[in-house]
Amino acid sequence: MALSRRRLLAGSGLLLGGAAAVGVPRLARAQGAPVRVGFMLPYTGTFAQIGIAIENGFRMALAEQGGKLAGREVQWFKVDDESEPSKGVENAQKLAQRDKVDVIVGTVHSGVQMGIQKVARETGVLSLIPNAGVHAATRALCAPNVFRTSFSNSQPTLALGKPMMDKGLKKAVWLSWKYAAGEEAFEGFKDSYTKAGGTIVKDLWLPFPNVEFQALLTEIASLKPDAVACMFAGAAAGKFMKDYAAAGLQGKIPLWGSGFLTEGVLDAAGAAADGVMTTMHYSDSLDTPRNKHFRTEYAKAFKAQPDVYSVQGYDAGLLLLAGAKAVGGDLSAKPALYKAMESAVIDSPRGRWTMSRAHNPVQDFYLRRVEKGENKVIGVAAKALSDSGAGCKLA
Repeated sequence: MALSRRRLLAGSGLLLGGAAAVGVPRLARAQGAPVRVGFMLPYTGTFAQIGIAIENGFRMALAEQGGKLAGREVQWFKVDDESEPSKGVENAQKLAQRDKVDVIVGTVHSGVQMGIQKVARETGVLSLIPNAGVHAATRALCAPNVFRTSFSNSQPTLALGKPMMDKGLKKAVWLSWKYAAGEEAFEGFKDSYTKAGGTIVKDLWLPFPNVEFQALLTEIASLKPDAVACMFAGAAAGKFMKDYAAAGLQGKIPLWGSGFLTEGVLDAAGAAADGVMTTMHYSDSLDTPRNKHFRTEYAKAFKAQPDVYSVQGYDAGLLLLAGAKAVGGDLSAKPALYKAMESAVIDSPRGRWTMSRAHNPVQDFYLRRVEKGENKVIGVAAKALSDSGAGCKLA
């Protein structure tokens, strides 16, 4: 894996460019102190397992390089963000100002991410987003020092429209929570589905985090659409699929959604998830040598199976490694560091991806169908899909 990445980075000019640009005195200074990496992730509460998976993936990427970053030792700092937006700025400041980290890796919750975003923009600390999909981070509030390695909230649903129309599903009902992530996911679905020729019969909403679906399921049954498209995540997604089946809609009105609908909840949903179609930038069952090797090594290292969150953390590590190698480990050489990260090609378990001008992944999205408790990849829903980056002055 290390060899393949070296060849990949050399091919993109990153290694060559870094070697030519970095003088010996600067390199010596850079290697004189450890790189200070700060994790601001949820370690308690609903999203705790996601935070752990992200940290595991990030550490694994560096472990493959001997635990170092372009030859420099790494010193780790951790803050539990508690998925609490009101503490976002305070917690990010602890890392940026108290611990003086070189890079903040975080977070999961989009509301907390906005706190990190504020601190990153004010202090200039390098910020790597391994999950939170809030649009503003790579749109109106984008910054040269902020890079996302996951997705924007509208990307998974931007991939939904065409495959639904390809199946002849011309009339759809949308359903989600009425909060920022749900609304941004609807933006992606509305754009892709209507452009493909589909008609949204009605968009239905629940207050977050309400999980009382019955009234809306009754309305869906009366509307008789060709399909339902939705965005739910976590335990609520499992309950939604069970309620959908219990309402007699499974097998009658096809259920489609953002890939998070079926991530981590298939055991809980059981047979109610059978046949559900989703679009996502990763799947456990992705049948490539790169993914198989990653999954094997991750399981050995952490005695657990990796998921999409592990991959996003891993890719954040790969991105930082690419930038650090280009500047010989001198993360203070910020213009060169950012340029290298912008031009990196990440050889990920999800498939190779690049960075958009607004610092959001340009990546393939897979079409998946739940079969026997597994998200089975049945095709590519969208190739090299990019977020619009609307309002980003970097673009």
